[in-house]
Amino acid sequence: METAEHLEILDREGRSLAAAAEAAGTDAKVPTCPGWQVRDLLRHTGAVHRWATAYVAERHTSARPIGEGPAELDGAELVAWYRESHRLLVETLAAAPPDTDAWTFHPAPLPSPSPLAFWTRRQAHETAVHRYDAETARGGEPSPVGAEFAADGIDELLRGFHARPRSRVRSAEPRMLRVRATDTDAVWTVRLSAEPPVTTLGGSGPADAELAGPAGRLYLALWNRVPVPEITGDAALAALWRETSAVV
Repeated sequence: METAEHLEILDREGRSLAAAAEAAGTDAKVPTCPGWQVRDLLRHTGAVHRWATAYVAERHTSARPIGEGPAELDGAELVAWYRESHRLLVETLAAAPPDTDAWTFHPAPLPSPSPLAFWTRRQAHETAVHRYDAETARGGEPSPVGAEFAADGIDELLRGFHARPRSRVRSAEPRMLRVRATDTDAVWTVRLSAEPPVTTLGGSGPADAELAGPAGRLYLALWNRVPVPEITGDAALAALWRETSAVV
């Protein structure tokens, strides 16, 4: 997907997140994030937006800590703070030159993108997942995630986040996990070992287990928001993913 597409999705998803949070109220529990209320979701996501904005706007080339959302704000004021955080992010990304230099924290897609492409893509997926969270707090059926964007997000998760040394998805014995989006041509093979997972595109050769389903549902499942639609082979590998794949 192109950076302009990611920016458009980021804009739309952030507006939807704010609308769902406003409808739910900041006291509402977030079923997909046990222990969180909507206020926690807004503070977290807004803080991440402002963290990302600073990298691009101020050209930071080394890691910086994520701040915390404003504990003193709640209710309508907190929703407004989130909307402002999202607006600043979208406007910063839209105005930044393509050669903007900034720190990034994972390698996907390969080869590594420009920092601007990285942050636009990362924030689009950050916001889409948390928009889904906000809509579960609001009640009713959450909006689906589009297949192409979902496949892009699965790729970022597998070949980006879990290519990092800090991934906890490990296996004492070498195992092979296949991930297949049934409504697109996207297939990934994840080689598990005592080292960080190694994911390649394609699905040739045997696998110990396969996680499959429509890309939108599979995306949410791999982010541990919904159950995996289809599991074949060793179900223990699906449990391993669920128990160890939380991004840290």
